[in-house]
Amino acid sequence: MNRIEEEWHQLKTHEIAGQMFDNNYDLAMTIIDGMEARSIKGEYALERLIFNCA
Repeated sequence: MNRIEEEWHQLKTHEIAGQMFDNNYDLAMTIIDGMEARSIKGEYALERLIFNCA
């Protein structure tokens, strides 16, 4: 696994495991919160990129 895959696996396992989400927005916000928490805990910088999907 590369570093992104490792982080995604850890996020799924520890941050969002067992949770149910009513909509995509709730899932997205939980993922963002989990990534921010992991970056603080791991003491590394996190940069959020927003792509135009339209």
